[in-house]
Amino acid sequence: MPTKYESLVRRLYRTNLYNPVKLGLNNIELLLGQLGCPYINPTNLTTTTTTPPPPPLPPAKIIHIAGTNGKGSVAYKIASTLTLAGVKTGLFVSPHVSSFRERCQVDFECISENDVETHLPGIFDTCREHDIPATFFEITTALALQYFRSQSVQAIVLETGLGGRLDSTNVVDADLAVVTSIGLEHTRILGDTLELIAAEKAGIFKSGKTAVIGVDLPFKVMEDKAEEVGCRLVKTRERGREDGFKDMDFDRQNMEIARKAIDEALKIEGWDEIRSKVLPSHITTGLNRRPPCRYESLTYDTNGSSITVILDVAHNPPALEQLMKKLNTDHPGRTLRFVVGMSSDKDLGLCAETLLRKVGSGYIHLVEAEHPRAAKIEDILEQGGEGLEGCYYDMKDRGVGKQTKLALSLAAGEGEIVVVCGSVFLMANAREAVGIKEPRDSEFIAKEAGANLRKDMQEHFGNRVLSEDEEEEEESYRDKV
Repeated sequence: MPTKYESLVRRLYRTNLYNPVKLGLNNIELLLGQLGCPYINPTNLTTTTTTPPPPPLPPAKIIHIAGTNGKGSVAYKIASTLTLAGVKTGLFVSPHVSSFRERCQVDFECISENDVETHLPGIFDTCREHDIPATFFEITTALALQYFRSQSVQAIVLETGLGGRLDSTNVVDADLAVVTSIGLEHTRILGDTLELIAAEKAGIFKSGKTAVIGVDLPFKVMEDKAEEVGCRLVKTRERGREDGFKDMDFDRQNMEIARKAIDEALKIEGWDEIRSKVLPSHITTGLNRRPPCRYESLTYDTNGSSITVILDVAHNPPALEQLMKKLNTDHPGRTLRFVVGMSSDKDLGLCAETLLRKVGSGYIHLVEAEHPRAAKIEDILEQGGEGLEGCYYDMKDRGVGKQTKLALSLAAGEGEIVVVCGSVFLMANAREAVGIKEPRDSEFIAKEAGANLRKDMQEHFGNRVLSEDEEEEEESYRDKV
């Protein structure tokens, strides 16, 4: 018999089965307006509604983060710094690794099952009473903001789900925007050029506010967008260098972006109380922290052997390139064994090519996450071509658990390092396979996760299919960019 918490989360996962997805902010604006969310600015809303204006903004300060790669790590580093300084901080991230509750955290404590039971029914009721066809990610965003409000947080760090301009997190009245990097990803939704994707992510820039951006992105697009909305733009550079930090590994890049974001946030009017708490030691320690599965290194002991295992959600070609660079720096000359699974919307051929430049196929184990967005092993083999001949896989047991155990056994006597990388949807089972004990979704919930997604549907956006007029409006916007 499922618990109340399990039933609620199951209902949430099944939401998109009944509410077709559309890029837009209508649903989330209506929903947060009806909930009286204090973190939105009514003057920024695009939806005309008779809903009474929300109460005055609370003192919570908000940092909003987008980017192809690195946004989760930068969010984690910023939130770590603030929490270390004694600033009560809400953190909203997606997707989660092992438990749905990871998405909403206060001072790195996940939202409890009881708190989910407290807040989620009211959100469902509001959607029903006001006929708001909100989707999974919109409801989850509302849950996080309601929870942060109930906890009287002093600061909120929000990670976008996908894109920026039309992401449901983009209704908040953020003090600072951050765009970490731009790469070709989710091209069906965001556009098929770096410039189009950059414009979507720059959609989180707000008038009269500051935006911090990384280096490897189309600066002219960012500059034009900032000028258009009246936003101050700050470009990150490695300290002491004028040429940026293109040769640095991702973690160093993310550290510098987070450092610049913190520096700029502490300059903002109204941040006086937080500024007085944040010390250089907090920044140093916070910047060196990483979220789970972001080049997470651990030791696995088996049969008297200690094996280094690295978990990393490098899930696209740019991220895989950076992972290889980091591995070369940290473990020169060591033999590496990879357990890899990807999502179906990635360039599987280029991902395979990136791996094969580092290791032979005999050191690659292909797996398939239990998720509808997972790339089929057959597709990886087909797009990877002859280079993948001789790699390990099992068509009868495609999961990460078996291949991780096999990789560990092969590595045990050879001094090899096992690297599990690719889709975040692999990581819960991978972490379990290497003995990590942590809160996990029950089987009742886990089997529903992702069941609401079709290959042509993204959980992050939603409410309905675009009409012909809306299609023309969207096409006009992209032509303008």
